[in-house]
Amino acid sequence: MDLTNDKKDVVILGIESSCDDTSAAVIRNGVLLSNVTASQAVHENFGGVVPELASRAHEQNIVPVVDQALKQAGVDKSDLSAIAFTRGPGLMGSLLVGVSFAKGMARALGIPMVDVNHLQGHVLAHFIDEKDVERAKPSFPFLCLLVSGGNSQIVLVKAYNDMQVIGQTIDDAAGEAIDKCSKVMGLGYPGGPIIDRLARQGNPKAFTFSRPNIPGYDYSFSGLKTSFLYFLRDQLKEDPQFIEHHKEDLAASLEYAVVDILMKKLRLAVKDLGIRQVAVAGGVSANTGLRNAFYDYAKRYHWEVFIPKFGFTTDNAAMIAITGYYKYLDGDFCSIDKPAFSRVAL
Repeated sequence: MDLTNDKKDVVILGIESSCDDTSAAVIRNGVLLSNVTASQAVHENFGGVVPELASRAHEQNIVPVVDQALKQAGVDKSDLSAIAFTRGPGLMGSLLVGVSFAKGMARALGIPMVDVNHLQGHVLAHFIDEKDVERAKPSFPFLCLLVSGGNSQIVLVKAYNDMQVIGQTIDDAAGEAIDKCSKVMGLGYPGGPIIDRLARQGNPKAFTFSRPNIPGYDYSFSGLKTSFLYFLRDQLKEDPQFIEHHKEDLAASLEYAVVDILMKKLRLAVKDLGIRQVAVAGGVSANTGLRNAFYDYAKRYHWEVFIPKFGFTTDNAAMIAITGYYKYLDGDFCSIDKPAFSRVAL
């Protein structure tokens, strides 16, 4: 395989299939040309992602999604410099679909592959350029709060290819806790957007839930989740309609507690390291309460904050393509024998 590309333009096809979204994106010289995502509504009926169904849906979606991404970008597959793909972490069955497709397409075209860590992709989503769109980017080093359904981490980002996790959850992730509490309330899945919508109408200080006392920059959300569950159990004994009568205040109080836990540890890291460039990434970064907290902390503590576009918060191939672009420039390619991985540190 020829790992060089003498074309003037560097054109990267990114493929993301780590969970329940099949996504493909095309980036030329760092500028996003297309970003197509097919979501899977079937999981709503089960209150969470069913791995078997997710992998089958990826098999159905990946060819049309990639085809659409190329067409929207106005790019022929012969123009591609490399294919970047999410190698992990994620659901193994889902990852295998994207990894296998990327390997087959790269081998057929005779172009290199670039494997991308899904979490690194979330962080580098801040560096996606769009035509005619001006967006500030953090400069190195900066701190990034990476929060999603499966991860809650504080990352020290020294360079595109040099990141260090300095704090992370020791149990549940923030998004996972929100989803589980939403499920206990009978609000449906995914819980994050539902809690966000209800919280806008409620009193964030109506109810108080326990906060963990974890040393350093690490997080814990299992205690909050248990406190929320026991509180509901006790209240429902007195009023079987308690959730229905107070769902807005419950959502607002839950969101307030989660955001408070996240921001206090992040502020501690900023204070200790003296780094005031602070970014947020991951699916939970779409939460209105968390975004408002970032703006509030920016004013109070003189941070320079970076909040991604909503379309780049959840799983998407644009973040995989931009990460692949930087790795391509470094000549950091992936051999065809590298397998997908379900769990790994950043």
